[in-house]
Amino acid sequence: MRLVGVDGQQLGIMPTRDALRIAQEQGLDLVEVAPTARPPVCRIMDFGKYKYEQSKREREARKKQRIINIKEVKLRPNIEEHDFQVKARNAIRFLEDGDKVKVTIMFRGREIAHADLGMKLCQRLADQVADLASIEKPPKVEGRNMVMILAPKA
Repeated sequence: MRLVGVDGQQLGIMPTRDALRIAQEQGLDLVEVAPTARPPVCRIMDFGKYKYEQSKREREARKKQRIINIKEVKLRPNIEEHDFQVKARNAIRFLEDGDKVKVTIMFRGREIAHADLGMKLCQRLADQVADLASIEKPPKVEGRNMVMILAPKA
């Protein structure tokens, strides 16, 4: 096996028992770092410290990950101006928090015949949050609802 010392220097190719003896003399562990290499590469190190450093790096990486939630804003096609502004403010808050926003326009009864009103409403909301979000999924009628998804800009 090829042996690498504590400070990263090459100690050469030697039998396993010699490498184990060198590691024991230094009070450290012999760890195989590249088992598929020819010959396999082993390193002399403190394995407990190595595992601790590795778990610390994984925890740090997990901290940096962000779970993106989908928040929903429900509207009706004949919504009043103030109510629309309240819903738009909610959508802006969700987008600033880094969440996606699902805009649902609910049609009742014969309102579904006026899908163009829903399209205009979706476009109006998309224009209002244009500096914060981009349209991930354009408005589409699904049953009695029209759905659009906005994603925050990076």
